[in-house]
Amino acid sequence: MKILFNAHIHTLDQIRPYASVLVIDRERIAAIGGEELIASFGARASREDMGGRVILPGLTDAHIHLMNYALSLQKVNVETSTKQECLRRVAERAQATPPGAWILGHGWQQNDWGGEFGIASDLDQAAPHNPVYLTAKSLHAGWANSATLKLAGITVNTPDPENGKILRNAGGQPTGILLESAMGLIESALPQPSVAEAADAIRAAIPTLYRIGLTGAHDFDYRTAFMALQLLRESGDLRLRVIKSVPPDLLEHAHALGLRSGFGDDILRIGSYKNFMDGALGPRTAAMFQPYLNDPENRGILNLDGEELLEMGRKAADSGLSMAVHAIGDRAVHEVLNAYEQLRAYERQHGLPRLRHRIEHVQIIHPDDVGRLAELGVIASMQPVHAVSDMLAADRFWGDRARLAYAPRTQLEAGAPLAFGSDAPVESPNPFLGLHAAVTRRRADGSPGPEGWYPEQRLSMAEALAGFTTGAAYAAGMEDRLGRLSPGYYADLIVLEEDPLTCPPDVLLTMQTFATMLGGEWVWQS
Repeated sequence: MKILFNAHIHTLDQIRPYASVLVIDRERIAAIGGEELIASFGARASREDMGGRVILPGLTDAHIHLMNYALSLQKVNVETSTKQECLRRVAERAQATPPGAWILGHGWQQNDWGGEFGIASDLDQAAPHNPVYLTAKSLHAGWANSATLKLAGITVNTPDPENGKILRNAGGQPTGILLESAMGLIESALPQPSVAEAADAIRAAIPTLYRIGLTGAHDFDYRTAFMALQLLRESGDLRLRVIKSVPPDLLEHAHALGLRSGFGDDILRIGSYKNFMDGALGPRTAAMFQPYLNDPENRGILNLDGEELLEMGRKAADSGLSMAVHAIGDRAVHEVLNAYEQLRAYERQHGLPRLRHRIEHVQIIHPDDVGRLAELGVIASMQPVHAVSDMLAADRFWGDRARLAYAPRTQLEAGAPLAFGSDAPVESPNPFLGLHAAVTRRRADGSPGPEGWYPEQRLSMAEALAGFTTGAAYAAGMEDRLGRLSPGYYADLIVLEEDPLTCPPDVLLTMQTFATMLGGEWVWQS
């Protein structure tokens, strides 16, 4: 048993929101209150003076790709303000890479370079002796050089796959840019990490997550990631609470096994069945009702229709598996809501549990659909940092429609449950950056101005913090033991030098934890 005292504790429990002393018995909180607890428990507990620091519940990233994030730390970072700097970094890596070995990178965004995509020959010049493949920041586009196109067998005669596109020049030759499912043509040729390599990468990345306050994650990577997480769980190295989604291609197997949301333990458990309704804003593949501005033939790519999704939802619901559907464009969100409306009716008709279905991203919503997530009890799984990252592209391609883009205030006031994440490696997994974006709607450089982008969508710090704590716990079905600091809850907490609820918002941009605790044990101390 241990006592943490002399602390400013935000419990996020409405019954007792503030305290100065926390008593921990093994994995869980035994008591919370004031100095009187020292007298009550002091004889049988070790005491730790927190020096007046702030304690909050541990934070959870409700949408992350753990394996891809961990592996991205080994790739070339090509999130640059110019294409020239991106190519310089590739050339620098090529100097240190043996001929013929792969060069992988992540993070480019053509909208930051004036809107024009790169081409294969750009990369050929930067790395003339290596296959190169760079994924876009959105993870919905890839950029390959000529060597990579050759290895993947992509030629002028290669047809566009369903729900994907190979960009081509005037002569029909592939340019090196692949959108959506066309990326699979390249990825099938890439060297794939083994389960052990994936486990090693995740293990190495976890301390970074502790430093930024994360004690939990809802992971949306695929089979290899799940196997790696199981390996880490078995060895005792998975000291992070992970909710693991079921990948799109494994619904039949999950149904055959009768796999349910919540199966597992409180370190690694099954979350929702994940599927994709559309693409993303960056490559302009998010499915829209009306065309993208200055691109009158483009309404994005709709991967499924509502009826297809409903059939998947019924199969998942029959075994107690909730749904989590990626939907970014307003038409995609609309189709998902239509499917969920019918799925709720199916649950009622067949006496099935009212599962905690989710929409991942909800980046833009049609005005007629604003209140439907709340009406259907659907969780808005959003990433506040996307708003400030994407605001220029949203204004450019969606125009006035962007007033209902990246709109957590709208969903909160409608009554929808909110769960916040980062979508790392699309963005940094740092939740303090997400908190800053949610309360300011500004970038780190202060743009677009003091009031932020569509400032009516700003949240209070308490509201934003709930998305990374109580909201994420609710989405996981673990609100009775995570997300708050209350008796009986897990002792998952972070210690901070500054108080996010009272400090100037820009302090959040450099905030890290002083210490992080998971299940009553310190896992990180500065």
